Amino acid sequence: MKIVTNHLEDVLEIRSARFGDARGSYEVTYEVAAAALVGISRPFVQDGHSISAPAGTIRGLHLQLAPFSQGKLVRVVSGRILDVVVDVRSGSDRRGEHAAIELDGRSGHQLWIPRGFAHGFCTLEPNTEVVYKVDYAYTPSAERSLAWNDPTLGIDWPVSESEATLTDKDRDGLSYQQIIDEIDGLDRHGSAT
Repeated sequence: MKIVTNHLEDVLEIRSARFGDARGSYEVTYEVAAAALVGISRPFVQDGHSISAPAGTIRGLHLQLAPFSQGKLVRVVSGRILDVVVDVRSGSDRRGEHAAIELDGRSGHQLWIPRGFAHGFCTLEPNTEVVYKVDYAYTPSAERSLAWNDPTLGIDWPVSESEATLTDKDRDGLSYQQIIDEIDGLDRHGSAT
């Protein structure tokens, strides 16, 4: 397993060895001891699998508020995405910064997104399938959608607003400032992040 870091440091691209022969290929996509060595220590409690038919589908930017925050391990099964994370952690020197990492089913690379980040992606190919593991169950009352196109974030998405395929929830996402104000309000009232 090879780890690739970026300027957000805690967000890790994980590259596992893939072994191939005439039959196809095989790789270990998750192993508890290896994950613990890179700081993934909480047990995963739920797996998700999304299929996006059109290229240009944007899912996100999603997060759950503390104490229901989720760490996510994301992998593309088929197709290709631009995966985007935004640091919304209180006290982080990188708060408000984002990283964009391309993932595809051919390489099998994965992205570890720790708690305290908003996460979303844009499909770059039709019929893209994404699977992810989370370390806290989906909690609708704690879920928030950060506006994918908030200009203060400066994310260079590969589609325009008119080209993007979105749900109403993601089209009407909260501004970065609204998300930060809510997180900071929770912190002032003693919630853990």
